[in-house]
Amino acid sequence: MINREDVVETFVRSSGPGGQNVNKVATCVQLWHRPTGIRVKCQKYRFQHLNRQEAWGLLARAVEKKFEQKYQQLRQARAKKSRQDRQRSRAAKERMLEEKKKHGQKKQQRRKNAFE
Repeated sequence: MINREDVVETFVRSSGPGGQNVNKVATCVQLWHRPTGIRVKCQKYRFQHLNRQEAWGLLARAVEKKFEQKYQQLRQARAKKSRQDRQRSRAAKERMLEEKKKHGQKKQQRRKNAFE
């Protein structure tokens, strides 16, 4: 939920179609959510109260999306850490040791060939 104290609300003149109403009345609504730095602007309708409702909806969705992304990043980091800390299975350890042994034998062969 967004606190109203965290949001700076300003009204400015719109542009585009709407005639005299748009030119005279500040129907465009701008909202700035200070904690996240998200800015939303709405001039979809000719009436300020409709634009205001729309802007608050847009702001709520944008803030929710930002927090959801942050939560996803935390979950991914936690999952990565658990994968890194997890112990290998016995079969995986055996495969790793076999590969190391083969690699060591290759190096041994190269040494023998180099001195002949």
